[in-house]
Amino acid sequence: MDEGLVRRSVGYEKAYRFAIRVVKAYRYLTEEKREFVLSKQLLRSGTSIGANLAEAHGAISQADFSFKVSIAYKECLETKYWLSLLKDTDYIDSKAFESIYEDADEIAKILFSILKKTRKQ
Repeated sequence: MDEGLVRRSVGYEKAYRFAIRVVKAYRYLTEEKREFVLSKQLLRSGTSIGANLAEAHGAISQADFSFKVSIAYKECLETKYWLSLLKDTDYIDSKAFESIYEDADEIAKILFSILKKTRKQ
């Protein structure tokens, strides 16, 4: 197992930085907007992306690695859903949404690319 695959991927660092943004968004949503349900879902899924990539880093097989990356990808898709819902219910404005959603979309594309490469082997 090439343990450097996840770390070398831009995806791991981007997912970590994205998790920091999600934590800050959660803090804003709970403290300023007094929104607790959707923001908790965002926090859970948005921070799970990087956590699953960290687990992929310690994978014991190619199949295990691919499985963990696929979970991270699904969590990223879920995060995009919660972001859209927060925007459409006026908890976050369009400018903030576009910035964080763009980051989530970029991570999703990176993870999908990794999945395509690992599933061929």
